[in-house]
Amino acid sequence: MTHRDITDRLAASVAALRFSPPVAYVYNPLEYARAPYDLYWELYGAPPKEVVLLGMNPGPFGMAQTGVPFGAVGRVRGWLGIEAPVGTPPRQHPKRPVLGFGCPREEVSGARLWGWAEERFGTPERFFARFFVANYCPLVFLEETGRNRTPDKLPAAERKALFAACDRALRDTVALLRPRLVVGVGAFAEARARAALAGTGVRIGRISHPSPASPRANRGWSRLVEAELAALGVGREA
Repeated sequence: MTHRDITDRLAASVAALRFSPPVAYVYNPLEYARAPYDLYWELYGAPPKEVVLLGMNPGPFGMAQTGVPFGAVGRVRGWLGIEAPVGTPPRQHPKRPVLGFGCPREEVSGARLWGWAEERFGTPERFFARFFVANYCPLVFLEETGRNRTPDKLPAAERKALFAACDRALRDTVALLRPRLVVGVGAFAEARARAALAGTGVRIGRISHPSPASPRANRGWSRLVEAELAALGVGREA
């Protein structure tokens, strides 16, 4: 199974789902930002990988704009060398338009994650020789106010259907990339990885999320994540 097969099935599965208030808008970048997403995989998704870093879901100013997980525009264009046409969701919140690579706002989490990767590895090729970055859920959920609503806050029945599709995609992605370790970026991603990959023999770990809402991350996420990866047995050299 190729990344395109996995993505096609996941995109179709989640497109069939419906979500109740307070969710008012749902963005699926696997549909309208498929071109940069496919380019990301084509450039950097060759297996095997040592470590898969797993995020929760797209940020409104990250993957929602660029199609790349943790996809801060400046880092995706400037360090990853990715820029491709991005369409728009069928319904957009007026406060959260999809502007693609013209989005003037930089996602802090993505700037921190890819900034750390550049600082530690220098080139994308060196980073992706060992690592890959993926998201568990491909959808963005927005409330009427424009507030971002994370997947863990959905009602139980909606979570069950969504997680079934996302679990299957994660298992397929891990089978494709063959990592020895899947690291959740934050507690939610770790928990979903443990649930989806139970019995597969893949080790699961966790690092702190680079969100500006985290006081620990704001005190120096790069240093923090280096220590956390070292504790998981991920050294500076392969």
